[in-house]
Amino acid sequence: QAGRAGRKSGKSLAVLIGRSTPLDQYIMNNPEFFFANSPENARINPENLYILVSHIKCAAFELPFVEGEKFGKEDLQEILKYLEENGILHRTGGKWHWTQDSYPANDVPLRSISSDNFVVVDKSDGNRILAYVDYSAAPTTIHDEAIYLCEGKQYYVEKLDFQHRKAYVKEENTDYFTDAMDYTKIRILDEFDSKNSRNCMVEHGEVHVTNKVVGYKKIKFGTNENIGYGKIHLPENELHTTSYWFTLEPSALDTISFNRSEIVDGLVGTSYLLLNIASVLLMCDTRDIHRAIGDKSAKWFAAQSQNGIGIYTFAEDPNEISINSIDRFEPTIFIYDNYPGGIGFSEVLFDQHDFLVNQALQRINNCSCQLGCPSCVGPINEVGAGTKEVAIAILEKILDKSSIILN
Repeated sequence: QAGRAGRKSGKSLAVLIGRSTPLDQYIMNNPEFFFANSPENARINPENLYILVSHIKCAAFELPFVEGEKFGKEDLQEILKYLEENGILHRTGGKWHWTQDSYPANDVPLRSISSDNFVVVDKSDGNRILAYVDYSAAPTTIHDEAIYLCEGKQYYVEKLDFQHRKAYVKEENTDYFTDAMDYTKIRILDEFDSKNSRNCMVEHGEVHVTNKVVGYKKIKFGTNENIGYGKIHLPENELHTTSYWFTLEPSALDTISFNRSEIVDGLVGTSYLLLNIASVLLMCDTRDIHRAIGDKSAKWFAAQSQNGIGIYTFAEDPNEISINSIDRFEPTIFIYDNYPGGIGFSEVLFDQHDFLVNQALQRINNCSCQLGCPSCVGPINEVGAGTKEVAIAILEKILDKSSIILN
């Protein structure tokens, strides 16, 4: 937004106020990253099937495809046949012609992959359409009783009509915003690449993600205090995407003087920090990527509840289990592209694994808090009072450092 100001003859001033988040604090402590580097780091995966099919539709509208023709390096025979079978293209004389009355570019969103968006309706202004929200973001931003922020104003969500893709809101001034709580289950479908990195195995590939929003927290403006909870009843959301993940070696964890429950708390705090640092590295919004903590074989996963962090089985109706009942404890942190098919983030994180972990350790060591805070591992009333110490131990173990002695 700063780059859009002052493009005519006048001068402009952009002010960045650092909030108590790892992303903001990283920039405040590393201003050269923001001011000395080129901002051009746009990521897109042209092989993403959702993106590719949309481009083929737009191209076919302009000119018919000829048999054997490629789109870049892509062989289009299967895609053209699929579009022909669905009545979108018509094949005649070795060419595929556009057959629809609509203009395909109108259905290609510029800010998301899916066009299946939710409409936000302002009831306090004659049912005016206020905004559109991506399908993947709707459960966490416009659920019932959420505070939706738009153009500097606050709107209370009275009802989310999930079936008809509408959220009904009214303008309301509050001293808090809402933060959704969810659980995420990941099943690995394919491993593209892997490498050993000191005390962990680092990989990236295709995954199947199941996410369900179960509640929300009320967070006070200014202080980030948790001042209340609420429940959310929404269906599970499934996503086929790409992810980067690393699994800690059991032998390395045995040398850390914390029990399994404390290690899981530390992993949650570590993943919170890594997600925020990753968004700086990728130059993306934190909503463009997501995190999950669990077992590589998808037998258990960690989720936040009103009473803290819980360990759950990979089941339709997850029941809390004892962390000590897990036979082989190989915790894995996943950071995945929060878009269908993936858009290339996971490969960058895989390549930059050591840099990412080093920057996370630097951020947590530079944080002045004693036990943990939103600027490093997250609020201690959510992740536990000892999480910062455990997270430091985990990060140093990943980097094979021994600068601190654990009791």
